[in-house]
This record gives sequence, C-alpha cells and structure tokens, in this order.
Amino acid sequence: QTLKQKKTIRCPYCGGTAILRDASFVYGDRSYGGKVYVCSRYPACDAYVGVHPGTRIPKGTLADPALRKKRMLAHHVFDQIWQRGILSRADAYRWMADKFCLSDAQAHIGQFGNYMCDQVILESRKLLANQCLQAAG
Repeated sequence: QTLKQKKTIRCPYCGGTAILRDASFVYGDRSYGGKVYVCSRYPACDAYVGVHPGTRIPKGTLADPALRKKRMLAHHVFDQIWQRGILSRADAYRWMADKFCLSDAQAHIGQFGNYMCDQVILESRKLLANQCLQAAG
C-alpha cells in the first residue's frame, strides 16, 4: 500500500464504510463547521467521529451514542488533571500512557472503547482525589 492510497475506515458496529462529511450532516444547526467521518449506514447506524481541524485525520475510531457519551465523560474527568495545573497537558497524557502501558500514539481517549474509558475515569478520579487530600493536608 503506497502513501497515496487512502485507508478505508470501517464501522466497528456494522462493517459499513465511513464517509467524510461536513459536521452539519450530523449536528445540523448546532455544527461549528469542521468534518466528521460518518458510517455509510447513518442514521440507521449512528456511528461517527470528528476530524482534526483542517485535516482528513479522524480524532479516533467511529463511536455509537453510548461510547461517544463515555468518551466525553472520560475527557471531562481526565482534562481536569491538566486544567487544574496538577500536571501539564503533555505530562497528563504521559501519565495516562505510563498508567496503561500505552505508547504516546495510543494514549488518546478517542481510540478507547468502554472499558478503557472506564479505567481512565477511575484512575483520573483517584489522582484528582489524592491531589485534593495532599492540598488539604
């Protein structure tokens, strides 16, 4: 496979092919521009993933509504680690990679399924709670 050939993105739920669309295809009037990869069987198969701005690079794997919700929660909890200044953003991602024996390239919530999202939420909450205890003590 040469670099010129595009890798087909398949839906992990139904096996359909992902199609690059404007975000408004999914979000309608609530869209802020940008692109998404959407399962070709959408809306029957409600799986999609956002795209990094100005690129064709997906932010992760296609996700159904439940996994999208879980990923948002995982990000909400994990992001507090660097937003509160406990670690820098880069160090927070390095902590995640080390905690779960992942490479830097693998340490992205957009790549995670339900189980890994649950683990990120659990471990991030532990770290945040320990920081609160240390600050109080």
